[in-house]
Amino acid sequence: MTSIGEALIGLLAARGVTLVFGIPGVHTIELYRGLPGSNIRHITARHEQGAGFMADGYARVSGMPGVVLVISGPGVSNTLTPMAQARADSVPMLVLSGVSSTQSLGRGFGHLHELPDQQAMVATVAISSRQIRSADDLLQSVEHAFELFSQARGGPVHIEIPIDVMSLPFAQELTAPSAVTKQRRNNTSPLPDVLRAAKKPLILAGGGTREAARQLLKLAELLDAPVVQTVNARGLMHAHPLCVPASPSLAAVRELIADADVVLALGTELGPTDYDMYADGGMPSLANLVRVDICHEQLARHPAKETICGRVDAVLGEWLTVLEPVPVGVTGADRVTRPASAAGSAYSVAPENTADAAGSASRGARQHTTGAQRAGHTRQAALQEIGQQMRLHVQLLEAIRSTIPNAILVGDSTQTIYAGNLYYDHDRPGGWFNAATGYGALGYAIPAAIGASLADPATQIVCISGDGGAQFSTNELMTAVDEQVPVLFLICNNHGYQEIATSMIAAGVPLQVCAPAPPDFQLLARACGIPWQACAMCPKALATALSIAMKTLRSGNCPVIIELTMGKLDL
Repeated sequence: MTSIGEALIGLLAARGVTLVFGIPGVHTIELYRGLPGSNIRHITARHEQGAGFMADGYARVSGMPGVVLVISGPGVSNTLTPMAQARADSVPMLVLSGVSSTQSLGRGFGHLHELPDQQAMVATVAISSRQIRSADDLLQSVEHAFELFSQARGGPVHIEIPIDVMSLPFAQELTAPSAVTKQRRNNTSPLPDVLRAAKKPLILAGGGTREAARQLLKLAELLDAPVVQTVNARGLMHAHPLCVPASPSLAAVRELIADADVVLALGTELGPTDYDMYADGGMPSLANLVRVDICHEQLARHPAKETICGRVDAVLGEWLTVLEPVPVGVTGADRVTRPASAAGSAYSVAPENTADAAGSASRGARQHTTGAQRAGHTRQAALQEIGQQMRLHVQLLEAIRSTIPNAILVGDSTQTIYAGNLYYDHDRPGGWFNAATGYGALGYAIPAAIGASLADPATQIVCISGDGGAQFSTNELMTAVDEQVPVLFLICNNHGYQEIATSMIAAGVPLQVCAPAPPDFQLLARACGIPWQACAMCPKALATALSIAMKTLRSGNCPVIIELTMGKLDL
């Protein structure tokens, strides 16, 4: 007879799950019974927080929910941090846990791993938390979880099973899941009149645009609108004249926003970690704001002139059917819209990866239009605004991009990532993500990069972490060794917490607490059996080190560590 614990694994396999991340324990043994007979591979992390971050990185790259399997009590509480990061960034994550036996729940008997109310604790972070008491509960809860992943904006879902319920018989037949399609939109979404008449439109692109790269590019060109990208949208429209890969927290970008007569916000929550990271309250009011987002609640949090609830790719696709190419020299209210079939010819989309600002010959005559000029001026001003030191970090990122094109860069909260979040144009949609915005959890990069590599073994993953953040999760380096993932770990070592030190200097607070001694990363790499090399903080030197590292990565399935020596923090 199949148990409920075994049935859970079968239900996951039926929904396309092939990887789960976790750490087994005596209270989850029954959940592991079904794994050997399934096609699901278990990745054993060194800490439940690492397992959660691996699931996050896996989900962002694979498009599937990352699944985590943990024990009750400390296993669950250790997973709360990655769950909170996933919620902040709308990442689909399914956390499966045990919980104390049904007769002891909430009674404070002092059982191992007991919490007063585990489900209530998790429910403060998860978008849904359910407890299983029967076979029917299991079927309904798993179905509900995957419906949420398909229909909502993403986030962590929790299912817990009491230890005495896991072994109960599951007498029902494991049938194929009901067909679930991704939500397209609630109703038809006509092109807003304010966009038709706009003379200086602007697009704010958030993480919700990552699946709408083609539609975003077409719409931006048809409207001649600069596209300001938040962190989770970087990589879209790489090197395009209308692309503004800079933070809306910068004065230069805010000037561009203030100058627009219509602002179209696509798949962005308009949150302060993107739009007011310095907490100076300087974000301008958004003139004639039009918002498109999949989440009703999110739209309600920031009112707009017009809101459309639906998937960005679907809504833009509908708008593109009524927009026709704009003749050279025609701008603003002179635009004419009619069904695309009446336009007589298909619109030719510019290449996304051209580095030449002049673009292709077919677009040549349009490179000096208002939108391209506004975007170009903002790029130049934003790059100057971030300062010399941050520009050096951007050059390091550009060295990675040039040496390893089309890589996925996974980051922690460290100076190089902060610089890139301020200004960096990546060459791959979805190829730039980190934990320095949103929830802002340290220790994210190393495990998330492992999850990303497991999701897409054919793509080179580059993990960028500081010495401080790396010390949160160096234990997961051995998971990378176990799983033979060819991640390139770049550790930026300045022997301290640079960002915190900068803030403390500004506040006149002593800095002694900002310089925790890092380990000897060369010896750490040797202990893990990972090739290591040192590199000076110089773009040219980094490019050379990266080329050497890539030869090592190609010769065998193992990770590599490059330690970027940045000098000790001056206290």
